[in-house]
Amino acid sequence: MPVPEPLYALTVHEAAELLARREVSSLELTRAVLDRIHQVDDRIRAFLTLCEDEALQQAREADGRLARDETSPLMGIPGAIKDVICTKGIRTTCGSRILDNFVPPFDAFVIERLKESGFVMVGKTNMDEFAMGSSGENSAFHPTHNPWDLERVPGGSSAGSAAAVASGEALFALGSDTGGSIRQPACLSGVVGFKPTYGRVSRFGLVAFGSSLDQIGPLTKGVRDAAIVLRCIAGHDPRDSTSAEVDVPEYEQSLVPDLRGLRLGVPREYFPEGMDQGVRDAMEAALRTMEDLGAEVDREVSLPSTPHALAVYYIIAPSEASANLARYDGVKYGFSHTEGQDMWDNMEKTRQFGFGDEVKRRIMLGTYALSAGYYDAYYLKAQKVRTLIRREFDAAFQSHDALVAPVSPTPAFKIGEKVDDPLQMYLSDVFTIPVNIAGLPAISVPCGFPGGLPVGFQVIGKPFDEATVLRVAYAYEQATEWHKRRPPL
Repeated sequence: MPVPEPLYALTVHEAAELLARREVSSLELTRAVLDRIHQVDDRIRAFLTLCEDEALQQAREADGRLARDETSPLMGIPGAIKDVICTKGIRTTCGSRILDNFVPPFDAFVIERLKESGFVMVGKTNMDEFAMGSSGENSAFHPTHNPWDLERVPGGSSAGSAAAVASGEALFALGSDTGGSIRQPACLSGVVGFKPTYGRVSRFGLVAFGSSLDQIGPLTKGVRDAAIVLRCIAGHDPRDSTSAEVDVPEYEQSLVPDLRGLRLGVPREYFPEGMDQGVRDAMEAALRTMEDLGAEVDREVSLPSTPHALAVYYIIAPSEASANLARYDGVKYGFSHTEGQDMWDNMEKTRQFGFGDEVKRRIMLGTYALSAGYYDAYYLKAQKVRTLIRREFDAAFQSHDALVAPVSPTPAFKIGEKVDDPLQMYLSDVFTIPVNIAGLPAISVPCGFPGGLPVGFQVIGKPFDEATVLRVAYAYEQATEWHKRRPPL
């Protein structure tokens, strides 16, 4: 079988098969991906830190392990890491000036797992500062551009990870999802993005934004690749008190090409007035395809608290961010302002000059919601509504195997279009936020190209039932051609 060209266009499982048969080496694969980065990243701007020397060394080590017949689905596969995940000896900025020169002394749990598997890290990807944003424009360094239209956003906050996978600058990437930050950029960039159940993947080494919401997951070119990467990074970690002690299935075994016997619910609240007609039409076509594949599709599901999810999120997430970001004081690590009149002035100026506008906005929102006299009215009430949202999902899952909904109400918008209107930007995540509030697994899968721009739908599953989510996504993907499209760079 001839080796397909170009190598950077391979999926993870295609590359793994070629490596296993010795038809290509990890070094060749890694050089092809690095060449691709040099070819297109001046236009995409997906990366904050390139790790060329480290990547080539890891590729040589992977080739050595392959020569000794060591096997792993990610052995020798070039991947990219969102710059919110700690990497030992390699700069980790969180897209913020305040961590511009921060080099972690340890690896995150997911990086330990990936290194054990023999992956190759080509670099750290751009992101909205501290994962706060829906477009990639809140990075302190530069915006990332959508590979399908360089004047548009790729989504956020995992902007660089989604754009890198879409443009062939990595065979897979890791992102983090606090309110949609894996699924929304996957949707707008035309790739697959998976947010696992809260607790399925350890948060050890993930720089915290909203600790009860954050979850790490893969961005890939297809559903099978998402299953492979998730299997590698999932599992219990005693260093994360929220890490669940549950078995990790062989996710690839759940990938079958039909949906016979499955009952899928479609929540009415996810199809509001004002939703883009191209997204609506793509969703309807996707639902018909699922029915053709044997699924029973129930369009009468209701999650009545869904309209409150946005307000709940923008109380809980900023409150947790207010507490988590208090550690950036210019004393222990990161940027430090030293020209002030005294210690307190230096600390204030460190935060004034180190944080961007959106981060400061959310710190102020959260501090206000937690303050004396407002805690009960805002934070406590938000937690009660959070419980209602979770119970409504639980009730829906008593009679449905999974739920299907849009990911984003619109295709990718133009860079600069919403950056001065925080509320419009926040509405970009209106369909993804409820999943994080309830701690559920969900995947975004491409389902159309209205106006030449990619859109996707999400499959939402029961807690720790990633297998069913993957099954639904895979069957749809294999019955359509959307996942085979690549941007014309």
